[in-house]
Amino acid sequence: MSGRPTLDRLVVALDDGYAAYDQEEALLAEVGARFELRPCRRNEDAAIASVADADVLLVRESPVTRRVLEAAPRCRAVIRYGIGVDNIDQAAARERRIAVANVPDYGTDEVSSQAVALALAVSRRIGLHDAEVRAGRWSTGVLQPMYRLRGRTLGLVGFGRIARMTLDKLAGFGFGRVLVHDPKSELPAGVQRVDMDTLCAEADVISLHAPLNEHTRHLLDARRIGLMRPTAIVVNTARGGLVDTQALYEALRERRILGAGLDVFEQEPPGAHPIFTLDNVVVTNHMGWYSEEAMRELQRKTALEAARVLRGEEPLHWLNRW
Repeated sequence: MSGRPTLDRLVVALDDGYAAYDQEEALLAEVGARFELRPCRRNEDAAIASVADADVLLVRESPVTRRVLEAAPRCRAVIRYGIGVDNIDQAAARERRIAVANVPDYGTDEVSSQAVALALAVSRRIGLHDAEVRAGRWSTGVLQPMYRLRGRTLGLVGFGRIARMTLDKLAGFGFGRVLVHDPKSELPAGVQRVDMDTLCAEADVISLHAPLNEHTRHLLDARRIGLMRPTAIVVNTARGGLVDTQALYEALRERRILGAGLDVFEQEPPGAHPIFTLDNVVVTNHMGWYSEEAMRELQRKTALEAARVLRGEEPLHWLNRW
């Protein structure tokens, strides 16, 4: 007789988008759980209708609000496929003794590479020149000013895993100074801790790596964007809500800063924002995390976190402890 446990518990994924779910199915079966995909497409009512029999919820972008949690009487944990948990009501989950966890240690290489790629694409005006060549225009003249990075100032907002690797990858470009705004993280030699206003006023490349919460929403607002140098480039691969998009748009449109590279937006999908009409902006569709290897790693680590909860263990990355 097989020793495989009866699959009498249920793990529900509220978002789809991955090519296969073999890792989730196999790892959760080992702890007696079935895996079901119930895509909610960011719709709260669809999520409410999907959670009544779930012991653990896995989520990407769909909202896990108080109403969703109240509709899930069996739920023991909500695990985020990824890092940001601004779509999960952690306080409501804590009240119901539902653990919220994430996977902060995946895709570090990919997101840091995306930050570097966006910074370089803006600095070297890649999008502008790509469009010129495709339109049949060929000129070696100056379309818009470019500035070398060597000797300039790099600013990092947040100094976790991704920011550290971003710094490693940019080290060869010869920045003269590195400024970091992060009140807690230990900084390496040669890196200067500064307040946010100082970083905005003095950095030429400002790369955002902070979480989104009530303290960091619109961390780059109109006032701080107004402090920036004309040579400043803003790069955001973290969360769109860190930046006041309208204020950034106005600064870019008026050429008060050099440019921006954005992988994330306040609203996703962002719709037809006028920022997309500007030629000093390079945009991608929140894909900085992606490689085939990172995707498989994320799915495996998310499933392993759910399995820990179902075994009665604490999540490895438990965020709303009580």
